[in-house]
Amino acid sequence: MTVILGEDERDVDRFRVVLGEDAAAVTSVQDLQTHVDTNPGEDLVIIGPHASMPSATDFAARYRLQRPSLGVVLLRQRVEVSILSEAIRAGIREVVAADDVEGLVSASRRSLSLSREIRGVADEDADGQRGEVILVFGPKGGCGKTMVATNLAQALSETGLGRVCLIDLKLDFGDVAISLHVTPTVTISQAVSMQGELDQRAVASIITAYQPDFDVVLAPVSPAEAEFIGAELAADIVGNLARMYRFVVIDGPSSFSDITLRCLDIADQYVLMTTMDVPALKSLKVALETMDTLGYPRAKWRVVLNRADAKVGLTMADVEEMLGIPVTVSIPSSGDVPASMNAGVTIISTKPGHPVSSAIRRLAALEAGIDDPGGHRRRRRLFGRRRP
Repeated sequence: MTVILGEDERDVDRFRVVLGEDAAAVTSVQDLQTHVDTNPGEDLVIIGPHASMPSATDFAARYRLQRPSLGVVLLRQRVEVSILSEAIRAGIREVVAADDVEGLVSASRRSLSLSREIRGVADEDADGQRGEVILVFGPKGGCGKTMVATNLAQALSETGLGRVCLIDLKLDFGDVAISLHVTPTVTISQAVSMQGELDQRAVASIITAYQPDFDVVLAPVSPAEAEFIGAELAADIVGNLARMYRFVVIDGPSSFSDITLRCLDIADQYVLMTTMDVPALKSLKVALETMDTLGYPRAKWRVVLNRADAKVGLTMADVEEMLGIPVTVSIPSSGDVPASMNAGVTIISTKPGHPVSSAIRRLAALEAGIDDPGGHRRRRRLFGRRRP
């Protein structure tokens, strides 16, 4: 079903011709909220061009976590960069020019397709058939995000709990392939031609085998190909991977892009990277404040301090005071880390007793529900979200 917020009856009539006569119509945001709250099957909201930007973003932000399957498409008389940025931050899926009929139809179809995917994930979630999705995110480059993502995936694959897939969503300049010395014969770019029709078989065609229990989905070879991979496609791929693997580790972008926001929506845990320097800490502080504003639960946050023993005049207490949140895991500095990446291997696989390996195994133990890296487990689901 679709509901249209339109203060002008002529707009409503015009949109109904495009979207179908069965589309519901309301004339105020309050009526829209009442309609959505009383119709749990509603999956698409069209906000007309005469609604104010604050009312549109407030509505979208309210429902993005409360009801992630509800898609919002915003119509504007003029589509400007500032409007797009504000809309993305609020969780609005698409912004379309008010006179672009074809664009409205396409945006509505994409949004409804994504809503069906999200509902499918939620249904399987309830049946305990979905793996854990872990987003590794660092708002500043050079904080060791790819190193942690690759080694975390390696550590999780060694727990014996199930298979792991690492997906590289740093689409412009992904580093997973070069860090693991994997030849990118297939990449995420092959999914572009299949969007809207993705299933597990289709997603399997873009997966590269790395180790028996550890597979990867690689970023595009050319940065130009990244333009064709949107947030909906990325979310669709991750959703399918989560039904195929026990753990899905995302090496995410280094900015609050629309893909990052979608990953934050669907991830079960966030590994939030920083280093022992003021610019990196400031960037993470701003990111944490943004996540707080957008309503991402702190229970999912795990702050990882990389190169934590660097002698730069800061202490752990300084870091935690600046961030306003405890550090979950600290990883020491070591020249063995770049050496392992240059060799195309994980430090966990080549130096399992190394202090860096031990720190990342502690992180993996938290994600896997294991009390310690030795393998003593807490009561936690073996697959999906239910406890045994």
